[in-house]
Amino acid sequence: MDLELQGKVAVVTGASKGIGLATVAALLNEGANVVASSRTSTPELDALAARGATVVSADITDAGTPQRLIDAALSTYGRLDVLVNNVGTGSVRSSFLDVDDAEWARMFDVTFFSAVRTSRAALPALLDTGGVIVNISSINARLPFPMVVDYSAAKAAMTNLTKALSEEFAPRGVRVNAVSPGPVRTPFWTAPGGFADAVAAGAGVTAQQALDEVVPRNMAISTGRITEAAEVADLVLFLASARSANTTGAEFTLDGGQVKTT
Repeated sequence: MDLELQGKVAVVTGASKGIGLATVAALLNEGANVVASSRTSTPELDALAARGATVVSADITDAGTPQRLIDAALSTYGRLDVLVNNVGTGSVRSSFLDVDDAEWARMFDVTFFSAVRTSRAALPALLDTGGVIVNISSINARLPFPMVVDYSAAKAAMTNLTKALSEEFAPRGVRVNAVSPGPVRTPFWTAPGGFADAVAAGAGVTAQQALDEVVPRNMAISTGRITEAAEVADLVLFLASARSANTTGAEFTLDGGQVKTT
């Protein structure tokens, strides 16, 4: 299927690893031009830069970064067609009582307000091209877990923002949708001290066993496995493409059947 993304221009935040990295790679594979933003680079992102991605090293919480990303796309490629708000952060919490105001503010600044600011900077250019915004939310917006209480709240705000932006801008030609993954095999889970380690410690197994066995079983994932980052990227690209031209204001769960309600 031709997604008709050849020559389109996309900005992807949080691009150095996980879903963001997979999305940049998938866009390049489709012939798109990509501005990839990350606070720090990785060898994998450097490899994508060698394939043509324009990498902007920037802290998304800095007030001037969103406009700098959009300006990079416009000055380099002359237009903007797609914005993927992917950047986020997460920490394992032992209790709601352990999350102070500074941690709540940090979580919302990185995970939610980054999307607010970047969308605001991008929308004038997207209105010119009839572009697309894809927000990476989470099933935690619907299934808030105590161990990620602040992350869950920030992602609920992201899903709400998606609908609000679509209501205003879909009549003007800009589509806005959200992808809400369940557990994904990314550093968010796999990094030392991440969620896999927390689950493993509680279950008395290795982190690998936690990801392959304990998480799918305990979270009632119907397919019996967690999602791969490339699978999320595939859905992002479909929503960014003309193949979904009348899809807007929607949230797509990608969780192997974990969410049981309709």
